[in-house]
Amino acid sequence: MPRPPTDGPVEKQALTTTSEARKPRSDGSPTNALAADLTRQLGPRKVLHQLSERLNYRYDAIQFGVTPLAVVLPESTADVVAAVKAARAAGVPVVGRGAGSGLSGGSAPMQEALVIAFTRMTALQVFPERREAVAQPGVITLKVTEAARPHGLIYPPDPASFRTSTIGGNLAENAGGPMCLKYGVTGDYVTALEFVDAAGDVHRVTRDAYDLAGLLIGSEGTLGLITEATLRLIPPAKFTRTLMAHFAEVGQAAEAVSAAIAAGAVPAKLEFMDRACTNAIEDYLHLGLPRDAEAVILVDTDGNDLDTVTGELALVEQACAAAGGVTRLARDPAEADALWQARRSISPALGRIRPQRMNEDIVVPRSALPDVVREIRALGDASGFHLVQFGHIGDGNLHPNIMFDPRTESPQAVHDLAHRIALVALRHGGVLSGEHGIGTMKRDFMTDALDPATLDALRDVKRALDPAGTLNPGKILPDPQTPEAPHAHP
Repeated sequence: MPRPPTDGPVEKQALTTTSEARKPRSDGSPTNALAADLTRQLGPRKVLHQLSERLNYRYDAIQFGVTPLAVVLPESTADVVAAVKAARAAGVPVVGRGAGSGLSGGSAPMQEALVIAFTRMTALQVFPERREAVAQPGVITLKVTEAARPHGLIYPPDPASFRTSTIGGNLAENAGGPMCLKYGVTGDYVTALEFVDAAGDVHRVTRDAYDLAGLLIGSEGTLGLITEATLRLIPPAKFTRTLMAHFAEVGQAAEAVSAAIAAGAVPAKLEFMDRACTNAIEDYLHLGLPRDAEAVILVDTDGNDLDTVTGELALVEQACAAAGGVTRLARDPAEADALWQARRSISPALGRIRPQRMNEDIVVPRSALPDVVREIRALGDASGFHLVQFGHIGDGNLHPNIMFDPRTESPQAVHDLAHRIALVALRHGGVLSGEHGIGTMKRDFMTDALDPATLDALRDVKRALDPAGTLNPGKILPDPQTPEAPHAHP
């Protein structure tokens, strides 16, 4: 099992095994050789070495890790090169970081390391004549569309954290969002990447030949550090219509989704929330969502032909009614915005229920959705944990969330339940992650998802691009198993 998230034992271990952390210098000078070297090369403004500063870079949105030895805040690719080479010379691993909003532990250091936080690399240029934007990794996701919109263009990938997450983090996890059903995920909009490899060399790659750019996208900083991305932009649809439907049973919502898409509808957005989720949002925002419904789906259809847009929405409406749902059309853009505000507010709403949560990210075939959501609901009911389900149900991407309080509930029991949920997905032909990544949270589940030969092939890829294993170690790939620990099958 992945190590349960905690801010206690891991941090205590880091503080008691690192002499520089135990004995900060009173004059404010760097407390270890790596920090001192980086400060000489990059200047004090770009290097954080005080313990109080470094503590802020040991975790992401779900996982606590080890306090880094130093943190570099680069402002250019040259700064990244210098940092990687300094860490390599010191024999210290490197962990890339965006906004720290990830949900799999991907940016949490698992051992003493140099963290390179890209929040100052925010250069962004829009080239409307070729419908592209060139962005450094620290650019906030929403800023790309905001910069493109005056030119009649948008950047479709829209993870729920689009107001805070960065392009670099989106690339690391291949993030999706509500629009991914029709428009695709982050990787579908990348035409070229610049990255720094484990040796500190700079490369620029396109989507040709072996598509190394495609390999880097979703690799969670384990194969290289992306320092620039060329992103494809598209014109927005002229017309959009919005529908909400609610159901008396959670599986009915999944049946409606499968039927609507089988009938030919391709919504721009098709999202799902169960009763626990909608009630958490109502407690938080009081938007008028149906509290008694066991499931709610939100749907957008869009396009440049109004008849096609309304026709697709009618297909969804008919499928919902046939599955036992009650539908409501948004009367105007303001009502539509209010409905989508509900979906965007899930994370803060759930944060009011328990202090921590395990956010699953499975993907299953649409035909399996009714059985899968019912099985997960049964697992949650039997577990005693507060479990909610939501997600991009149109493409089978579900986010079961296990809410818990680590002071009174067992984090290991939470991980055991997450493992059982993952096995449900695998048993129905699904995969472990759609957009949150594997990180540390699902690292050990990989032996259930992939056979030993495939895992070895992935380790060969890792060794080819990172021979010393210094880029974000402890993520994605589990350690090779010994003969005494045979491969487990779902």
